[in-house]
Amino acid sequence: MKYIFVTGGVVSSLGKGILTSSLGAILRARGYRVTAIKIDPYVNVDAGTMRPYEHGEVFVTSDGAETDLDIGHYERFLNIDLSRGNNLTTGQVYLSVIQKERRGEYLSQTVQVIPHITDEIKDRIRRVAKEQEADIAVVEVGGTVGDIESLPFLEAIRQFQFDEEDGDVMYIHLTLVPYLPTSEEFKTKPTQHSVSALRGLGIQADAVVLRSDKMVPEDVRKKVALFTNVRPSEVFTSPTVQFLYEVPLVLEEQGLGRIVEKKLGLEPIQPNLSFWQSAVRKLKQPSSEVTVAFVGKYVKMPDAYLSILEGFRHAGIANDARVNVKWVNAEEVTSLEQAAEALHGVDGVLVGPGFGIRGIEGKILCARYARENRIPYFGICLGLQVAVIEFARNVLGLEGANSTEFDPYTPHPVIDLMPEQLEVEGLGGTMRLGNWPMRIHPETILHRLYGKDLAYERHRHRYEVNPAYVQKLIEGGLTVSAVTPGMHGRGEGLVEAIELPDHPFFIGLQSHPELSSRPMRVSPPFGGFIAAALERHRQFKVLAEQPDPAAPRLA
Repeated sequence: MKYIFVTGGVVSSLGKGILTSSLGAILRARGYRVTAIKIDPYVNVDAGTMRPYEHGEVFVTSDGAETDLDIGHYERFLNIDLSRGNNLTTGQVYLSVIQKERRGEYLSQTVQVIPHITDEIKDRIRRVAKEQEADIAVVEVGGTVGDIESLPFLEAIRQFQFDEEDGDVMYIHLTLVPYLPTSEEFKTKPTQHSVSALRGLGIQADAVVLRSDKMVPEDVRKKVALFTNVRPSEVFTSPTVQFLYEVPLVLEEQGLGRIVEKKLGLEPIQPNLSFWQSAVRKLKQPSSEVTVAFVGKYVKMPDAYLSILEGFRHAGIANDARVNVKWVNAEEVTSLEQAAEALHGVDGVLVGPGFGIRGIEGKILCARYARENRIPYFGICLGLQVAVIEFARNVLGLEGANSTEFDPYTPHPVIDLMPEQLEVEGLGGTMRLGNWPMRIHPETILHRLYGKDLAYERHRHRYEVNPAYVQKLIEGGLTVSAVTPGMHGRGEGLVEAIELPDHPFFIGLQSHPELSSRPMRVSPPFGGFIAAALERHRQFKVLAEQPDPAAPRLA
């Protein structure tokens, strides 16, 4: 087993997750089995209860773990499914150690950070790598070198170099190199201090990656090498790029893959990066483009919907189209007229997931406008529930229909808690999470998209379409295109997807298909949604190009 540890310095949010993912992609392109592990120093057990505005989206793994969004980057770049063990937090480590102490597993020992906490960290990293049968484990240490909460993790990864054989451990440090336009120079002093702080903790970087808005010139890289105790060939630049999927190509071109091979004693292999080259080419030079409206309440923080935005990119690659996103703040839509104004000129409407009552009526109005004006509509999780509420109110005439999440006293609870959720206490990890099956009914749009009768998608929700209203919805013209066939004796017949048969594209899924979408394997509903938006765009373009019969003609 080989281990690569990625640390960060100077500031947080530099892109360690993208560097880790890109490194994994480079190694996968050489044929190695790679896994990626994210260490988060916060005391939360998982990311499930954190604010989207602070940490971005919560990414859910197939086994139901609520994790950091970097796990999503790992899955997309490496094209593998990861598990709850791939996201390691301070909360998990201390909780496990305390529980072991209470059970008497440490006998009469005094339980301390070293060795008990550090041993727990190392054991978890090794266990995940072994379970996933990886040749190489790339481990990202969240936060910044110098943060007090990161110290136990940095000490644990320091010990790896002595626990493992020579040539089995490598350290890569990502750091910021600011560029000052006034003096037209790159400043390396922050990097020097960051690497020095890392060395003070007993870790010597084997390679340094410089995060900058543009490529760092050779003379600056040589200066960094001189002060950070590495060779100039071991200093790389991670510049700002138009699309994330360019990063593996940029790093490989600079020789990062070759340095990893050398440091870990791997046989030199020519990587096959043709897919990434093709994907980037289609993203930069698409043959067409569409504009879709994204209706949500966290529109000022796009990372809150990161996987959906990536799903759009994947669908764009599959359809050879650029997908432009028009952000619509659901809280600002309070009338059908405002919905019409917000959705003017778009080729499709997506209502995304979320919790809480804020912006709900705006989402309902946007769903209504898309339904009545035959604009392709895609509802994800809450987006499905919003579509059902809107249909119940405005088609079935069930005045006041709502979800009990927003109105506990609604006369028509078309969306409600299931009996097993009524007694749930607490928030973290208490929803329907992870992969659940959905049985897709034949002769539906959804069946055409998936091409099979049974599919699995990831879930993260607590409320469901109320079974008591399903028959009324069907009789009113709504198609229930997929249901839960049941798992462990629970959930038989729960609505998984709905659609409108007389609409160009109107689909809602209770699941989160964006979580399993990949650049090389687009999610079927995302691909279908963008294809429908493209068709609408083409139709309107043809109409716009037709001459006006009432216009005067020249002789």
